[in-house]
Amino acid sequence: MTRVKRGNVARKRRKKILKLAKGFYGSHSVLFRTAKQQVLKSLKYSYVGRKNRKRNYRSLWIIRINASVRPYGINYSEFIQELKKRGIALNRKMLSQLSILDSSVFENIIKSCQLN
Repeated sequence: MTRVKRGNVARKRRKKILKLAKGFYGSHSVLFRTAKQQVLKSLKYSYVGRKNRKRNYRSLWIIRINASVRPYGINYSEFIQELKKRGIALNRKMLSQLSILDSSVFENIIKSCQLN
């Protein structure tokens, strides 16, 4: 069987990993073995981070909505319950944006949902 040296292929593979590891601390960005391990970890972290970002934004929207409806004498859960009961289909992101950017429209939504 003939000998295969893999010079070009191996170099390309290593350069690809080291490019992904650029900016890592210490030998994690220089040495191939440690860089490969760290790149695998960082890809796993970034995958999990993309899932967590969605959770964090939703909780932020909920906090903003709750802070915006408190001065009107209701809390977040009562507000969402009234929205569902009255068939107002606005998601939490839109409600949060309305409370920040267009408070008059948000106030009209709250008044239409006021508990009697």
